[in-house]
Amino acid sequence: MEPITLFDDPAFRGSLLPFTFTRPVADIRVGILKIKEKWEKYLQTSAGFFTQDYLKDKFPLIEESKLFINGGLCPDHGLVTAIKNLKKGQAIFKDQYLLAAYVDQPDDFSIDEIKEQTEQIQYEGEITLIHRSWHIFQHNALEIRKDFVLITANRKSIGIHDKHTIVYNPEMVFVEEGAEIRAAVLNAENGPIYIGKNAQVQEGALIRGPFALCEGSAVSMGGKMRGDTTVGPFSKVGGEVSNSVIFGYSNKGHDGFMGNTVVGEWCNFGADTNISNLKNNYAPVKIWDYTKGGFSNTGLQFCGLMMGDHSKCGINTMFNTGTVIGVGANVFGDGFPRNFVPSFAWGGAAGFSTFQFRKFEDTASKVMERRGLTFDQQEESILQRVFEMTQAYRIWDKKV
Repeated sequence: MEPITLFDDPAFRGSLLPFTFTRPVADIRVGILKIKEKWEKYLQTSAGFFTQDYLKDKFPLIEESKLFINGGLCPDHGLVTAIKNLKKGQAIFKDQYLLAAYVDQPDDFSIDEIKEQTEQIQYEGEITLIHRSWHIFQHNALEIRKDFVLITANRKSIGIHDKHTIVYNPEMVFVEEGAEIRAAVLNAENGPIYIGKNAQVQEGALIRGPFALCEGSAVSMGGKMRGDTTVGPFSKVGGEVSNSVIFGYSNKGHDGFMGNTVVGEWCNFGADTNISNLKNNYAPVKIWDYTKGGFSNTGLQFCGLMMGDHSKCGINTMFNTGTVIGVGANVFGDGFPRNFVPSFAWGGAAGFSTFQFRKFEDTASKVMERRGLTFDQQEESILQRVFEMTQAYRIWDKKV
């Protein structure tokens, strides 16, 4: 099949901040795979991005692609069939949302023009469209189940050979080559458990499915993984984790609770960090909405933390229900920090200053170097742009 393009829908890209500060929508991980990876596997093709100009060097467009698919749309067999049957001059919608279209002039892609110039086909099936930040954990269990089938079809697990590990419903546990599991309990009765290549499940870990531990990641000794959770590649998790998604290259290796939370890449949680995911009065949770410059009601009773790439917190940090932290922030100190912490903030409940970009860059370089990666010009350019874009949120910098 010809290559595809996954486009950022401007109607809700802002509702997925802070994660879309540093990536296109389709680069978000939900389930085991990123949305882009899902489409590539379903369609057996390559995918490019139609995204913000400052992201295009890292996330390029495939020039010859004329089939555009909404970057927040998670594929299934019904959608794949509908898209494969799509003809030139046609577009698929679900209510007001554009799902897919053939585009004659990809450089001039415009949803408004597609609405005016194409034959509109309404898709009758159910869809999973990630267009709010909390949708990432809200739909994670379903996407783990779908990805598990996609990844493991016609393949055989290496199995678990440790005599001290207990497995419930072993046919729903898939272990990739190089993974190590020691004296753990894996319960896949409520959903599948996927253990990625070279991953580690250490002694005393308790894991309930649906759960995904991606390549090179580890569950620490005694870790309690309560299900509906994804740990992206090259990450560490410990303590108690429930219905959360860690994109990758991030660490929550110590005790402390994390629930109904989404964490970007290159984040770090100090020991005994705890995240509230339920208000004391059981009221629906409100979180910061970048599109309105204020707080919006999620309608959810359980909602924890949204943390953008390269953000970190010190030991014993406490996060209130529905906290949003931007990119490159460093949070520490006594008490609860505010529910919205802007990008490149430095401080906590006692107040904030700005994490100056030169110092941030030095830290990010060291962090990435420890994983054998380089904080290169491409990364620097993106994060410098985010630093500039988010300046208005750092109100303490405003001069009187």
